[in-house]
Amino acid sequence: MFLTANQCFHYAVGSHTHGWWILLHIILFVFWLGGDLGVFWSSRFVLRPDLTPAARATALKIMGGLDLGPKICLVLFLPSGVTLMALEPHGATVFGVNPFGWPVVVAVWLFAAAWLAATITDHHHPGRRPWVRRADWTIRLTLIAALGATAVYTLVADRPFGVDTNPRWLGAKLLLYTVAIGCGLGIRLTLRPFGPAFGALMTTGSTPEVERNLKRSIDGCLPYVWGIWGSVLAAAALGVLKPFAEL
Repeated sequence: MFLTANQCFHYAVGSHTHGWWILLHIILFVFWLGGDLGVFWSSRFVLRPDLTPAARATALKIMGGLDLGPKICLVLFLPSGVTLMALEPHGATVFGVNPFGWPVVVAVWLFAAAWLAATITDHHHPGRRPWVRRADWTIRLTLIAALGATAVYTLVADRPFGVDTNPRWLGAKLLLYTVAIGCGLGIRLTLRPFGPAFGALMTTGSTPEVERNLKRSIDGCLPYVWGIWGSVLAAAALGVLKPFAEL
C-alpha cells in the first residue's frame, strides 16, 4: 500500500495530530501572555526611584529575561498556526493544489527556525550584531505587509483562496497576529531612549531628567502592550469559537 504525502506527514507526527498541535498553540498563547505580564510587572520596579540603582538593575535583568518568552511565542505562532490550517478543513485550495500541504508546512517551520535564531541572537546580544537586528526588522516588516494583505483579502473575498467554509474568522485572527507584530516594533521604537537613560542612572544616579526619560520610554510602550494583549486574547477567542465558520 502506498501512502500519499499528506498521509506520511500525519503518520510522522503521530496519533491525535490535531489535538497535539492545538495544545502547542494553547501553550504558546499562555506563555506569551504570562511572560508579557511578568515583563510589565518587572518594569514597575525599574521605574521606582525609591529603589537603589542596583535593585533597579536587577529588576531590569528579570524584565529582560522574561521578555524572551513572548518573543519566542510570537515567532512560533506562525508555523504552529499554518500547521493547524493544514490539518483542518480551512486550508485553501488554489488551482487544485492545497498550499497548506506538508511541503509548505515544512518550509514555514524552516523559515520560523531562522527567524527564531535571529530573534534569540538579537535578544542576547542587543546592538552587537546590527545585521541580525536588520534581518529581524526586515522579516517583521515583510510579514506585516504580506500577512496584512492576506488577512484583508480573506475578510473581503467571497471564497478566499477557493475556500467555501467562510474562513473570515481566520482572516481576522491573521490580522490580529499582524497587529501584534506591529505593536512589538512600536515597543522597540519607543524604548530607544531607555538605554541611554538607564545608563545615566547607573553612572550619575537618579535625577528628575533621568526619571522622566525612563518613565516616558517605558510608559510610552503601554498602548502597544495593551494592543498585544488585546490582539492575542481576541485571536484566541476566534480560534476557539470560529464564528460563522461552515465546518
